[in-house]
Amino acid sequence: MIIQLHKNCTAKERNALDYLLVQNKIKTVEINTQSNHYLVCIVTKEFDIRHIGNLACVKDVHRVTDSYKLVSRQWKVNPTKIDLGDGVVIQEGDFTLMAGPCSIESEAQVERIVKELVKNNIKIMRGGVYKPRSSPYSFRGLGIDGLKMLYAQCRAHSIKIITEVMQVTQIREMSDYVDIFQVGARNTQNFNLLDALGEIDKPVMIKRGISGTIDELLQSAEYIFSAGNEKLILCERGIRTFENAYRNTFDINAIPILKEKSHLPVIADPSHGIGIRKHVEKITLASLVAGADGAIVEIHYEPEKAYSDGQQNLSFEEFRSLVKKVNVLVELFLKMES
Repeated sequence: MIIQLHKNCTAKERNALDYLLVQNKIKTVEINTQSNHYLVCIVTKEFDIRHIGNLACVKDVHRVTDSYKLVSRQWKVNPTKIDLGDGVVIQEGDFTLMAGPCSIESEAQVERIVKELVKNNIKIMRGGVYKPRSSPYSFRGLGIDGLKMLYAQCRAHSIKIITEVMQVTQIREMSDYVDIFQVGARNTQNFNLLDALGEIDKPVMIKRGISGTIDELLQSAEYIFSAGNEKLILCERGIRTFENAYRNTFDINAIPILKEKSHLPVIADPSHGIGIRKHVEKITLASLVAGADGAIVEIHYEPEKAYSDGQQNLSFEEFRSLVKKVNVLVELFLKMES
């Protein structure tokens, strides 16, 4: 059960609620987020929630049977919108493309890619400055200096930034230069990091773990929400299976299931999902049809020379083709719905 409290709840009103909960042996966890005040309640016996709903300090009350409570669609029917400012909103009924290189390599690289994003009306740039690599000898990013350079270029063109944070100590120094923090697949169950991201007032996109289930992804989002941050995005990026014909097995089924289970936006990552450049466009379009709220793709002007993941980075020509087809498909869906 989730109880949403009024912001101006008096001590007397709150005492009446607490007394009723104690009398019915209902255990509670108090959650304060950027904009709301909740009680997540563990109910072990039949209980008429109308007794709580009628109390003065209670704004709303919902019965939630999912093990993940706050991110469940059972209590929040209206989907969550992520407003990044300047008219950039990630929301249901739209399809937001985020694009950029796997790794930020140089100022010249960023300049060229930003110009390409502007030409294609892309408002969110991805780019890693801290890179979790399987080999310690691979390029591992330019760090905070690379992020500051990326920020300067993007802000000059009103482009928002999404980039990966790998550890708790990086959050503070990155915060002024990031619009969306990304939790990578390797850190989806780094609960210390998730708790820390719950304490900030910035959107967070959580990628599904390398072999993670849908419920595990939702529980990871629950960690951040329960620590105080409601601005969350889920990302399907493919999972590791026995198949080795492509990088990961992109779980297209996960998109409608996540939309059904949670009120949070769902973003597809076809670049990591299949890991083969010539097929990224197809998987992106399939994600749109499956109900995703957007996609995050890797692009580079010379993919073969990219410092990381060149095999899955789209060339500029391939990216333009993708944007064109996405726009056509979105327009078609709008006409069908009108």
